[in-house]
Amino acid sequence: MSHEPPQHSGDPGQQGTEGWTPRDASAAAPTPDPQHPNGAQTTEGRRKHPERPKRTGWRRALPTWRMTLGGVLLLALLLVGGFIAGYQLIDIPAANATATAQANVYVYADGKTVIARDGEINREKIPLDRIPPTIRRAVLAAEDRDFYSEDAIDVKATLRAGWNTVTGKGRQGGSTITQQYVKNYYLGQEQTIVRKAKEFFISIKLDREQSKDEILEGYLNTSYFGRNAYGIQAASHAYYGKDVEDLDAGEGAYLASLLNAPSSYDVVAHPENKKAVLARWDYVLDGMVKHDWLTPADRDAMTFPVPGKAKPATALSGQRGYIVQAVEDYLTENKIIDEDTLATGGYRITTTLQKKKQDALVEAVKDNVLSKTSDDRDADRNVRAGGASIDPANGHVVALYGGVDYTRQYVNNATRRDYQVGSTFKPFVLAAALANGSTTQKDRTITPNTRYDGTNERTVQASTGSTGYSPANEDDVDYGSITVREATDKSVNAVYAQMAQDVGPDTVKDTAIALGIPRSTPDLTATPSIALGPATASVVDMASAYATLADHGRQRPHTLVARISKNGTELDLPTRTTRRAISREAADTTTSVLRSVVDGGTGTAAQGAGRPAAGKTGTAEEDKAAWFAGYTPDLATVIAVMGQDPETGVQKPLYGALGLARMNGGGAPAQTWAAYTRAALEGSEVQGFELEADEGPEEPDPDESAEGEDTEEAGGTRAPRDRRDDGDTEEPGTGETRERRDSTRSRAPDGASGATRAPRAPRTATPAATTSRAPATREPAEGRPAGRQGEDENDRTGTDGRGGQGHPGPDRP
Repeated sequence: MSHEPPQHSGDPGQQGTEGWTPRDASAAAPTPDPQHPNGAQTTEGRRKHPERPKRTGWRRALPTWRMTLGGVLLLALLLVGGFIAGYQLIDIPAANATATAQANVYVYADGKTVIARDGEINREKIPLDRIPPTIRRAVLAAEDRDFYSEDAIDVKATLRAGWNTVTGKGRQGGSTITQQYVKNYYLGQEQTIVRKAKEFFISIKLDREQSKDEILEGYLNTSYFGRNAYGIQAASHAYYGKDVEDLDAGEGAYLASLLNAPSSYDVVAHPENKKAVLARWDYVLDGMVKHDWLTPADRDAMTFPVPGKAKPATALSGQRGYIVQAVEDYLTENKIIDEDTLATGGYRITTTLQKKKQDALVEAVKDNVLSKTSDDRDADRNVRAGGASIDPANGHVVALYGGVDYTRQYVNNATRRDYQVGSTFKPFVLAAALANGSTTQKDRTITPNTRYDGTNERTVQASTGSTGYSPANEDDVDYGSITVREATDKSVNAVYAQMAQDVGPDTVKDTAIALGIPRSTPDLTATPSIALGPATASVVDMASAYATLADHGRQRPHTLVARISKNGTELDLPTRTTRRAISREAADTTTSVLRSVVDGGTGTAAQGAGRPAAGKTGTAEEDKAAWFAGYTPDLATVIAVMGQDPETGVQKPLYGALGLARMNGGGAPAQTWAAYTRAALEGSEVQGFELEADEGPEEPDPDESAEGEDTEEAGGTRAPRDRRDDGDTEEPGTGETRERRDSTRSRAPDGASGATRAPRAPRTATPAATTSRAPATREPAEGRPAGRQGEDENDRTGTDGRGGQGHPGPDRP
C-alpha cells in the first residue's frame, strides 16, 4: 500500500500548501481592505483593534484600577512583613524601672535647697486568689468588661490612640487590660509611636505565654491608685485601712474608679470633684449589674463609701506634702507630665518658691493664728489656715501655706475650692464697672465718688424694674447715701449688689475671669449676688487675681514650677503670655479705693506691714471663713482662716475661735498678712504705688442737698434712718444701734470692737495720680484707737439672700 498523499485534480491554485483542498475556500482567500490604498488586502491576524480613549483633564490625576490594586497589595505586603518582623524582633523585656523607681526631688527657686523628696514606692504584691471575685469584677467593669473573652489587642482602640498621638490630640483610652499591664510593667507611660508598637507586639506575645488570670494578677499589683499606693492591696490600706479581702463591693468599685484618675478622684483631697467621682462609681456598679456580677437589689442598697483620711509618709510632713501636692497638680493639670509618668520618679523639679518668703509665711500663720488656739476651746479644733503669695511682676508663687501639717491635715487649704471668698470679690465688681465705663440706673458714670443708696435690704433694681433680690447689710445697718469708696471701706452689701446689677452680672463674671479667677470656679454665677462672694475660688486663685490689680491690670497665669528635668533633659513648660485684663486706669483706680480700705476701712490691721498697701477683707456665709486679700506694689498675698470639723470634714462657723466672739478678715487674716509681708520684704526697698487713677467728680450728699437718690428706691423699702448730727454714717457694729440690737439678738459682738469709737470725719479722696504714699507709719487718726483690727462686719456673704434671685442666704445667728 502506498503512503503517498492522494493527488487532486483541478486548478492547482485552489490547493493547500500540501496539496490539500481547503474546506472553505473563502476562509483561505484574502479579503480586500476597502480603506487600504489600491485595494490592498490584509489577513485577519493583522486586523486593527479600536484605540482606548486618552485620559484628559482631572482624570489624569486619579490612579487607575491597576495602580490602586497594586498599591493595596503592596500595603498589605508591607503590613504583613512589618508584623512578622516586629513579632520576631520585639521580645518581652524585663520589668521597667517602676518597681525600683527613683525619688522625685523638689527644690526652691535657687535650684539647690531641697524642699522634699518623694517616690517611696508603696506596694504589696498579692496572689490573685487573695483578691475577692467581687473586687476583680469591679476592676473589669471599670477598665475592660470583656477581658476574659477578647484578644490581647483592641486593634481599633490602638489605631485610634496611635493616630491621636501622631496628630497631637493627646491621650485616648480604650486599651485592654493586657495592654495596660504591658505599659505599666514592661514599658512606660510616654505617648510615642515606638512605645505603642512595642506595646502591640509584647501584648500579643504575653497573651500567648500567660493566662488571663496571670495577666490580671499582674495588672492589679502594678496599677497606681493615688496616695502613693501601687497595687490593689496598698490601695485598700491607703483608702480604707484594711486588707483587700475585707473590702465590700462598693469600696472595690471606688478603688476601681480611681484607676481612671488616681489623685483627682480622691474625694478627701479634692472634694470639689465628688460629682465626677460619683458618676464614675455609678458607671462601675452599673457595669457589674449588666454582666450579672451584682444583683440590682444589692446595687440599689449601696451608698458611696467615703474613704478615710490619707496617712502620708513622714517625709512629707509639715508644709512639704502640701507643696509636693500643689506642684504635682500644677504639672498634671497643665499637661506638662501625666501622673503615672511622674510617679515613675527621677525628676528634678525647681519650684518658684523662695525659702525666705516660705519661712516667713509659716511663721506668720503660727504667730497670728495657731498660737492663739487653745485645747480648752471647742471652736479652735475647727481652725484651718491657708495662704499664698505671688510676685506680680512674673506670676511666680513665692510662698504657700497649706495647713498645720500634711500628715495631720491632708487637704491643701491653699488650693482647695470649696470656701466662699466673701467680700474679697467686691473689687472685681468695681474693676468691671471702671473698665467698661458702666453707669448707674440714672446714667451716672460709676466712679469711686459715685453715690449709691446703702439702705439695708434695699431691693436691687434692674432697668425693667425690681429684681426681687434684697441683700442685707451686716448687722442690718442702714447707711443711706454713700459713695462707692465709702461703701468699699465699710463693705456695704446693698451698694455692691446694686452695682453688680448696673454693670451686668455677666460682665462682672467675665472681668473676674480675665483678672485670674478660673472659669470653672464653683458658684461663680452671673446674678447680682456675685458681688458678695458666694464663689469658692482658692487662695491661690485669689492671689493671682489681686496680683493682676497690683500689676496695673496686666494678667499672667501663675506658676509653681520654674524647671523640670530628668537625667539632664528638661521638659517643656507651657508658654505664659502676659495680656491686659483691664485698662491701667481701671486697675489703678481700683487700687486707689483698696488703699482706703487699709488706711481707714476694715483692713487697717494691714498697716502693720509698714508698706504702702491695698486690700480687702471678706467673711464667708455663717462665718465659716475669714479672708484678707491685699498687695504692695511688689507682692500680692491672700490669707484665709477656715472652719472645718477635723473628724467629719464638714465646714463649721468660727464663732468663738481664737478667743474671739466672731472671726473677721480684718482680724487674724489681716494681721497674718501684715506680719508676713513685713518679714518677706525685709531688706528690700520700699516701693510706692504709681497710679494713673480717675477718682471721678464728687457728688453732693442728697440727704443734705435734697436731691433725689442716684438709684431708684425699691418699692416698700424702709425710709433712711436718721443721720448723725455730724453728717457721718455710724460705724458698723458700734453705737446705740448695735447696743439696741444686742438686746434682741443672740449674736455676740466682735471682740475687736468692744469700745465705741467716735465717728471719723468724712474721707477726702486724694487723686491717685499723685506721687506714691509714704509707708503707713503715721499716727492713728483722731478718734480711732491705735492698733484697731479693722472690723469687717459688713463683709459676710451670709447677708446676701433675703428672698429673690441670687445666692441663698444663711440662717442668721
